[in-house]
Amino acid sequence: QVQLVESGGGTVRAGESLRLSCVASGRTLYAMGWFRQAPGKERAFVAAIDQTGAETWYDGSVKDRFTISRDVAKNTVDLQMNSLKPEDTAVYYCATSLEAARLRMYGSSQATSWGQGTQVTVSS
Repeated sequence: QVQLVESGGGTVRAGESLRLSCVASGRTLYAMGWFRQAPGKERAFVAAIDQTGAETWYDGSVKDRFTISRDVAKNTVDLQMNSLKPEDTAVYYCATSLEAARLRMYGSSQATSWGQGTQVTVSS
C-alpha cells in the first residue's frame, strides 16, 4: 500500500510558476504521475515518470511548460509548472502506476494509488 501526500498548490497569475511536490510512503517502486481535474471535467493526465526517473511523458497541453522529476532516494515526485494559464486551473493529483507509459496512454484507470489533491488556481 502506498500513501501519497501532495503540496505546493496555490493561486497565481497567468505567466507565473508553481512547483507541486508529492511524497510517497510505503511500497514506492512504482512509476508516478500527475493528473488534474477541473470543475465539471474528468480527471486528465498531465505528466508521468518511470521508476528510475529516466523517462518522462507529458500531455500536449503542458509539454514545454511543465517538468516532472523525481528523487528516488527521498520518494518524492515534483511537477514544475511554468508559464501558467487560466486553463491550468484544477485540482492536481499525484498517482502511482505499474508503468508510466500506461498512464499516458490509458489515463486514470491505470493509477494504483492517489493522493488527496492540491488546488491550483491561475487568474488572468
